[in-house]
Amino acid sequence: MEENERCREECMALPEQIEASLCRCGGIDGLVERLPTEAAIAAACAVHRALADPFRQKILAMLAVQPLCVCVIKAVLEIADSKLSYHLSVLKKAGLIQGEQQGNWIIYRLTDEGERWAPPRT
Repeated sequence: MEENERCREECMALPEQIEASLCRCGGIDGLVERLPTEAAIAAACAVHRALADPFRQKILAMLAVQPLCVCVIKAVLEIADSKLSYHLSVLKKAGLIQGEQQGNWIIYRLTDEGERWAPPRT
């Protein structure tokens, strides 16, 4: 069977414009080949979940101004240590922040990805 005929069979009952563009990309199989990998989708989902919390948005906004230690972040957010630890962990796992030990302190800063997603300054 010719490729165009196969594509037409796969795409029956679609709007003409959609059918034509789908056929140009190789039909359903061609479309599937262009999807991101499962790992890339999982990473994007982790970032979006991390961004979906007001405390984490505030942490990113603070770190966009300058690197900070936990005590400053805690003083601004006025939350318990365990809750702050959880939020920092989510941001770290999503690759948005990193912590660097400096003596007794851990200094948090945005990663390149975190800079990309940090809320804009007003």
